[in-house]
Amino acid sequence: MNSPTIRQLAQSEKPLVLPGAHDALSALLIKQAGFKGFFIGGFQTAGTRYGLPDIGLAQLGEFTAAFRDILGACDLPVMVDADNGYGDVKNCVHLLNTYERMGVQALFIEDQVSPKRCGHMAGKRVVPTEEMEAKLRAMAANRIDPDTFIVARTDARATHGMDEALRRAGRYVRAGADGVFIESMLNEEEIARAVREIDTVHVANMLEGGITPILKPSVLAQMGYRIVLFGITLLLRITKTMQVALADLKSEELKLVGTGAPFEEYTKIVGIERWRGIEQKFGLKESDR
Repeated sequence: MNSPTIRQLAQSEKPLVLPGAHDALSALLIKQAGFKGFFIGGFQTAGTRYGLPDIGLAQLGEFTAAFRDILGACDLPVMVDADNGYGDVKNCVHLLNTYERMGVQALFIEDQVSPKRCGHMAGKRVVPTEEMEAKLRAMAANRIDPDTFIVARTDARATHGMDEALRRAGRYVRAGADGVFIESMLNEEEIARAVREIDTVHVANMLEGGITPILKPSVLAQMGYRIVLFGITLLLRITKTMQVALADLKSEELKLVGTGAPFEEYTKIVGIERWRGIEQKFGLKESDR
């Protein structure tokens, strides 16, 4: 029996919480923690894989290489960040089909101009509504899998205000988007208003350190949100943990020795028991040599 898809989970979960994975290990931990899916974003991937900020320096080629490694380690359904599609309608369809062939079930594409930047950074600009609508129509018509879930993200809240963001969101749904993601809303009233005014699947982005207030998934579900992203929660935690550990090592105090995950627990997380089982069952014994 096949596992539920992102499209199905968005309807059955209340809501579907997707933590962000920045590498294969974090994807494994998300699965082992009991989550039903996960998210891979450009912000964390650009930083952990390439040591770059999320300002459009990495694009489809770089992200495809990183996403493939993560998808290969974890079979949970995944939503990925498609940025602005890296070009016109044909580029967006190429991106969509590339990710579909890798096993991606859902993605969101945004209406920023190139080079894009993190949605919670200053200096964003958005394309004309018609340009984004054309991309969405092309992608909706050219899915390899009709179940692939396409979310339209608008960054117009920061540049043109909430009314324009909602106007765009409605037009994007009519152009073929399966859901919408209004980035950088400023308060709980705006977060609630989006769901009241646009009838579709809504994605909430709970970005720590960003300008949108962080709400509990249960609260967002009561508002009507179906999908909630905690995209950089693990990234920020692990970054701080490594900084503290390195400072302890540099100081030679070594106060943190033994406070991390036990060695045996770590090896279990990455599947040592499975590989030992294969080795014991099929490997040559000393008597066979």
